[in-house]
Amino acid sequence: MATTAETPLLEEHVMDAVDHDGLVADRSNTGRWTAAWFIIGVEVAERFAYYGIASNLISYLTGPLGQSTAVAAANVNAWTGISSLLPVLGAFVADAFLGRYRTIIIASLIYVLGMALLTLSALLVPISENKEVVSASPSSLLNVLFFFSLYLVAIGQSGHKPCVQAFGADQFDEKDPREQRDRSSFFNWWYLSMSAGICLAIVVVVYIQEAVGWALGFGIPCVFMVISLVLFVVGRRSYRYSKSRHEKENNPFTRIGRVFFRAFKNRRLSQVQTELEENPSHGSLEKLRFLRKALLTPHASTEDDNVCSVSVGDVEDATALVRLMPVWLTTLGYALPYAQYMTFFTKQGATLERAIFPGVKIPSASLQVLIGIAIVLFVPIYDRVLVPFARSITKDPCGITTLKRIGAGMVLATFTMVVAALVESKRIQTAKEYGLIDQPGTTVPMSIWWLVPQYLMLGLADVLTLVGMQEFFYSQVPPELRSIGLALYLSALGVGSLLSSLLVSVIDLVTGGDAGNSWFNSNLNKAHLDYFYWLLAVISALGFSVFLFVSKSYVYRRVDGV
Repeated sequence: MATTAETPLLEEHVMDAVDHDGLVADRSNTGRWTAAWFIIGVEVAERFAYYGIASNLISYLTGPLGQSTAVAAANVNAWTGISSLLPVLGAFVADAFLGRYRTIIIASLIYVLGMALLTLSALLVPISENKEVVSASPSSLLNVLFFFSLYLVAIGQSGHKPCVQAFGADQFDEKDPREQRDRSSFFNWWYLSMSAGICLAIVVVVYIQEAVGWALGFGIPCVFMVISLVLFVVGRRSYRYSKSRHEKENNPFTRIGRVFFRAFKNRRLSQVQTELEENPSHGSLEKLRFLRKALLTPHASTEDDNVCSVSVGDVEDATALVRLMPVWLTTLGYALPYAQYMTFFTKQGATLERAIFPGVKIPSASLQVLIGIAIVLFVPIYDRVLVPFARSITKDPCGITTLKRIGAGMVLATFTMVVAALVESKRIQTAKEYGLIDQPGTTVPMSIWWLVPQYLMLGLADVLTLVGMQEFFYSQVPPELRSIGLALYLSALGVGSLLSSLLVSVIDLVTGGDAGNSWFNSNLNKAHLDYFYWLLAVISALGFSVFLFVSKSYVYRRVDGV
């Protein structure tokens, strides 16, 4: 009778989640696509807000704030890098203390405050007729206000970005086969919808910033961030929430940290037969013998040692995190090319012929919309055509493994840098032919549409690598740490941006800056961005080679014994 009574409960309810009232989540009334679309809508509004700032930031820095190209590019890369690294901290707070829902609410409020102050700073910046910052004593204070606001936005994003996506994926029960397939599709449609928001920001906000004013251009994203917060709260009764953990020993950071502590403490003990060796299903841990020592119990163990014992599952979770590190490191080879489209791609476009109709010029940053268009067009093809076709051959629910998907995007990113280098060589050659080397203010007679291939290729690479990274890092960490998993994906992009910033600064210093033959001379006709792109192509190719070696030996984390 017990079995009969429990079966409907398992079918009708999601036992690992609760609803807004704290009751066991009803499968039909909570979660799945109804809740997911609310959360996707929140992300669309947030990405509109973020890219309303980020996509044209280098133009603001080199324009009203009067910075050189190299300094502005370094500042943009530093900000985007830190913005992508801070989510590790936000994810930790969410997974260990506040939970994802509360963290998103608090982070959104900080986000709105940062964007409001950013709008205020743009209103106060004195701008001359030629759009350069006026040299006056208040200008330094305004610069402080601007960068304070900018990094306040980064702090807000640190809690928002990893938690919203993890919270969205939490709406699908991985123990249910149908919902597990839906969750894989969720990552594809998440990225498509997010890209639509980015496209809207690039088309609308960038134009307003350059044609109307920067204050309005920053104010509109602020309004969208408020809409994002309201939309999130409205959908609260349709969400599934992870069950709260009141017992200290169940804290995921505590039990995984205990594995490393016990393994180090037992490092001098000899290996004896453990449950790992008695159960063949745990053979994936064979290569990490050091962590297996966490299961050993010294003969002189105390009662406290027994209370703080380590289970096989704890060791498996710790092992899963360790195995992610080599994969994470190799994805930096992709993150470096990815960092360029908001900086040097935009500056390239500013030197070219941008007229689409007589008297109508498009902002150079608007070409970033092509990345979003490529994503919007390719995601449905990938999800509805390529995945089912690959699934019929490989029998993998996702079509191909996430690592293969990531690797394919890394190859495409390498070729993107090759194309970008060739186009830049063509641009410099054209400037020489028309005698424009010493005339940086004169438009190079070459259409901006020459940049289209590199933007489209980067968009296709994003669909493969970035979406693959999201799904990979979400699925390969313990369920309690999935905000951390998505933060790891973001941190790879953050470190890539910081490395790009460092690389630009070092190369600019070595090649003499604007006074010498800098690769990043403010006069791009004298610069050598083509050399930089070739360098990135080599780095990306080397990164893929190492990634290929690492991925061949990677063992995927088991889910519920599968």
